[in-house]
Amino acid sequence: MSENPMIFEFERDFAGSLRCIPMIARQKLDLVRIKMTLRQWSRLLREERSRLVEAPCETAQEQAAYRTLVKELIDVRADEPVSFLPSQTFEDWRKKDRMPEAVSSQAEADAVPPPTPEQWAALTPLQRFALIKLARSKHENENFVPALKEFGVLQGEC
Repeated sequence: MSENPMIFEFERDFAGSLRCIPMIARQKLDLVRIKMTLRQWSRLLREERSRLVEAPCETAQEQAAYRTLVKELIDVRADEPVSFLPSQTFEDWRKKDRMPEAVSSQAEADAVPPPTPEQWAALTPLQRFALIKLARSKHENENFVPALKEFGVLQGEC
């Protein structure tokens, strides 16, 4: 398979091989409110992981189909049940006009300037999703600054 343009450069070493769940798949899983563990992900065939990366998940109909697909794959491949995310919404990434506190806090912790309101608004929804996930993550914060650089928020700083 050729390099996937839906996978960010900062995650290519671990998600490019689809060994870990790439941001594009995490975003879709969040949209359909399914929490997939890395263990469950690792039990899927590579083609199935690719399908979860590439499958559309925009409209209500696509989301319903994606949710069904994920549930079926977990049922078939994993020896653990499907877990669902709480129904409360964490879709801060949809808001161009308001950057979550977690992003500015992570930038401060990494001693880099946070995105300006203009930069935040100019990011794609997936880029905003990635920064929020990286800022809220307990173990992947090392990719926060590389993501800011890749997205053009930091200009070769650090």
